[in-house]
This record gives sequence, C-alpha cells and structure tokens, in this order.
Amino acid sequence: MSLNTEHRTPNTTSRKVALITGAGRGIGLGIAQCLAKDGCDIVVCDIHEESVVAEALQSLRALGAAVLYCKADVTNAPARQQMIEAIKARFGRLHVLVNNAGVAPKVRADILEATEESFERLMKINLQGPYFLTQAAANWMVAQKKADPAYWGCIINISSMSSSVASVSRGDYCISKAGISMATKLWATRLGEFDIPAYEIQPGIIKTDMTSTVQAKYDKLIGEGILLQARWGFPEDIGRVAASLVRGDLAYSTGQVIMVDGGFTVQRL
Repeated sequence: MSLNTEHRTPNTTSRKVALITGAGRGIGLGIAQCLAKDGCDIVVCDIHEESVVAEALQSLRALGAAVLYCKADVTNAPARQQMIEAIKARFGRLHVLVNNAGVAPKVRADILEATEESFERLMKINLQGPYFLTQAAANWMVAQKKADPAYWGCIINISSMSSSVASVSRGDYCISKAGISMATKLWATRLGEFDIPAYEIQPGIIKTDMTSTVQAKYDKLIGEGILLQARWGFPEDIGRVAASLVRGDLAYSTGQVIMVDGGFTVQRL
C-alpha cells in the first residue's frame, strides 16, 4: 500500500472522518463528494496510482474536505492495517466506514459454466476484504466509543439489488452481494451494545464504469418500464442516502436496508 499525506493539515477534531473504499470514481466518489459537502474529511481508498484519481481528490478538496489517499487492496491484510494506521496518523479518529469497493465478473457466464477462478476472485474482493476491513475499523470505533461516550460512528455497506434478485449470468456477483447483506446484519448485531449502527444501501441500475458495458441492455429495459422511475440512477443518488446516514438521520434504524433502485423491487401486477 502507498499513501500520500502531504496535503493540507486536518481540520478541527469536530469534523467526522469517513473512509470510503473504491472512491476514486463511480459510486464511491459520489458518496465521498456528498459526505464532503456535509462537512466530513475523507479517506479515499482505491487500487490506482494517485495520479489516476488526482482529479477526484481535487474535487473533494474543492468542497472543503481534508483528503487522505490510500492506495490499498482491501483483500490484503497488511495493506488494510497500514491504511488504518495511516488514518490514525493523519486524523487520529474515524467515524465512518463505507464498504463500496467491488467488482463484477470479468466474463458474464451462465452458472452451469462459470469458473471457480471467477467465484474466488469476487468472494475475496466483494466479501472477504470488506468483512475484515470492517473488523479492523469496528474495533477502533469501539475503542473510541469507550474513550468518549459522546463518540458516534457508523458502518455503511454498499451491496446491490443483486443480493436478492437472481441473475444467472453472474451468480458469483449475486452471492457475494447476498453475503454483504448478511454481514450488515451481523455487524449491526455485534455493535449494537456500543450504539454504532450498521446500514446497507442496495443500489439498482446505476450509471458507472461497471455498467457501461451493458448500457444498451439497460437502456432497453428502462425504456420498456422495468423501473417505476424511468431513468438510470447516478452515484449522487447513493451519495445522498449515505450522507443522511452519516448525519444520523436514521440513528435508531441499525441493520436496515435502503433501496436506491428507482422502484425496481416494488412488486407489481
């Protein structure tokens, strides 16, 4: 893992610090921007060189946030720990973890033909990495809560409507996201005694690099009425929901799932 700590000094300790994985672009960046607008300082975790995400980082600084970039692979245990230590060194605190980083299968394959290699890749990136990053962050949050009863933190998992909607051409993705749903329940249960809520946001059809390869397919489905709200979702749609959770607007709703899917999952006759 590499990191850059040479930018502006941290703001006052009254500002919340949010770690968002996969925040160099797409949904993660949309979340980071909304949290920055709300007065949070931001830790961006991604796998790219800093030069690749420089524009994204600058957009966050332009919103008034102190920004730390950590080039880290969430599947790598030493990298996760180094990132936590870097956040401690830079900010001395962490209030929010948003587990957003995730991948789709490199090749969409029918579950009768899908490979173990693809399954293992998605489980490691989409499920195992976030699970153990949450473990590390949650232990630090608990320690902060014990040291200061006024401390408030939260965990936000970004899953997908694919956690409950079957797609047989990407079964590994669906199963990884279903695992995230259970992880949310587990962390909400374990952290309840410390009043540290865990939430899940389930995005629907969101316009990002991940969905760009199937844009024509989803354009057609949206045009045919698959959604109640006949448009693509955008990263800021997810970001605004995350910001409300970080503000504490749903402080008494730990373990809950917020659907951001344009009405896709509403059953209709």
